[in-house]
Amino acid sequence: MSKSYKTTPICGYTNAKSEKEDKRFANRKFRRCTRQLLKAGKEPPQNIRSVSNVYDFDKDGRQYFSALKYPHLLRK
Repeated sequence: MSKSYKTTPICGYTNAKSEKEDKRFANRKFRRCTRQLLKAGKEPPQNIRSVSNVYDFDKDGRQYFSALKYPHLLRK
């Protein structure tokens, strides 16, 4: 078990493990919107943030913590 500790003291604000499903849904929404607008002859959105809001995802970001003050958070 050579990787039983985290090396970077960062954790999420909520208990959600990842944002994988949220990112998948956002990309699907972006592609669907792009296809529909191209068929209608309109200009498609330039980036994914114009279609989805990252603040609606399960995890609201990350935070740094003190590795000396909270060593138990470095355990995997």
